[in-house]
Amino acid sequence: MEHLITILGATATGKTRLAVELASLIDGEIISADSRQVYRGMDIGTGKDIEEYSFDGKTIPYHLIDIVEPGYEFNVFEFHRDFHKAYQDVVSRGKMPIMCGGSGLYLDAVISGYKFNKVPLNEFLRKNLEDLSDEELIKKLKSYGPLHNVTDISERHRLVRAIEIAEFERKNKDIEDDLLEINSINFGIRFERETVRRRVTERLEYRLENGLIDEVRTLLDSGLKPDQLIFYGLEYKYVTMLVTHQMEYNEMFTLLNTAIHQYAKKQMTWYRKMEKKGIKIHWIDGNINLDHKIAVVLGILRNYQG
Repeated sequence: MEHLITILGATATGKTRLAVELASLIDGEIISADSRQVYRGMDIGTGKDIEEYSFDGKTIPYHLIDIVEPGYEFNVFEFHRDFHKAYQDVVSRGKMPIMCGGSGLYLDAVISGYKFNKVPLNEFLRKNLEDLSDEELIKKLKSYGPLHNVTDISERHRLVRAIEIAEFERKNKDIEDDLLEINSINFGIRFERETVRRRVTERLEYRLENGLIDEVRTLLDSGLKPDQLIFYGLEYKYVTMLVTHQMEYNEMFTLLNTAIHQYAKKQMTWYRKMEKKGIKIHWIDGNINLDHKIAVVLGILRNYQG
């Protein structure tokens, strides 16, 4: 059984900084578990904080960041596949893999060892199919090859599902069934809810003042449609609506701030669900300084090694 260290927590809790500092001390590399940091050009809104990976004259290697173009419908199946490729690469070079992120589904997929024997719902694809007629859907399904079942074209929902399956199979031909079983030692950073709310608001204000709006404009100027950016939710949804004159700044800020607070709450709910099914998370007080956090992590790691 292979080993992994995971750093998780709600948004705006300082996960990346802790993971990078830890990696520098134990010769580790970071594997991101963030559903939006995979997209190139979506930097400020996703909080990549690439500058945090370089300090004291060295750069900590990272994986699964900036690997696909915005507009692509990356999903948990692809993450699971790409994570295992990155993981095997890291351990093959004698480095310690550290998974860091806040996307509960992505984290859970690795830690719980999901077995993907079902094709997932692809909300991005389904949204793009909404405006197509039944005839256009049939034509699209046939473009993947001979129909496996003629009943797939008898009802619209069956048509959409058949396209979903065909698209998944086309993109995931190389998924392996014999993935490594991974034993993860999990650490979470936790603040009181009101502290998280304050940190979220302060971070949002900083991002809006330091390029987030221009980042969205650049993405739209690159050819992305507003609906494509709105699909990604949170910062990209509301700032796109601001830039396209669907709402004023104050309304955008209020709605976006509330949405991020709600997202942070949902993240913690997901982690509690993971704990209820037996996953151990060592929670660290977010208020202690970084050196203290590192000491806590290293102390727990020594216990596992001992």
